[in-house]
Amino acid sequence: MTDYKIVRSRRRTAVIEITEDLRVIVRVPYTMPDERIRRMVREKQSIIDMKLARMRERLDKQYAAFGEEVPITQSEIRELAAQARREIPPRVEHFAGIMGIQYGRITIRNQATLWGSCSAKGNLNFNCLLMLCPAEVRDYVIVHELCHRKEMNHSPRFWAEVGGVLPDYRLQRSWLKEYGGRLIRRMREGQET
Repeated sequence: MTDYKIVRSRRRTAVIEITEDLRVIVRVPYTMPDERIRRMVREKQSIIDMKLARMRERLDKQYAAFGEEVPITQSEIRELAAQARREIPPRVEHFAGIMGIQYGRITIRNQATLWGSCSAKGNLNFNCLLMLCPAEVRDYVIVHELCHRKEMNHSPRFWAEVGGVLPDYRLQRSWLKEYGGRLIRRMREGQET
């Protein structure tokens, strides 16, 4: 049986939710007995499996070409940084306009741990490896950092800001968790050679 999380609340009905990062959440009334919850999940197991499979398939198709593990050379890093300096600032400007946010300087770096950061002064830093990510993942990182102009933390209010601009941000965040490490590893391997 699929792992799932139970969330009890004042709701009147039970519902099974599959999030964009492939988690199964069962939302139920406070008074619903555990055995009834287990039975409901068992009865819906084939539907849950089908939906999870569809979502995984969509992710796999979207990122199928990303299995490559070839080291990234220093010259490629320089090319990625130049490309990032051309392409990221217009996207920052686009989302900052939508969000009504001011920001400072934009810097492109070759970082081994961070995809982006936002200083207290509003200066934004982005990793040049973002240019190897799908465009929607780059947009997620840009929106994430711009939201730090409103909330300099990762509180529920911060994530609500991100979700207000990119409702499917969890999918992009999952992509970074799944594939981001490969990019960093490829960059490190390229520096060692």
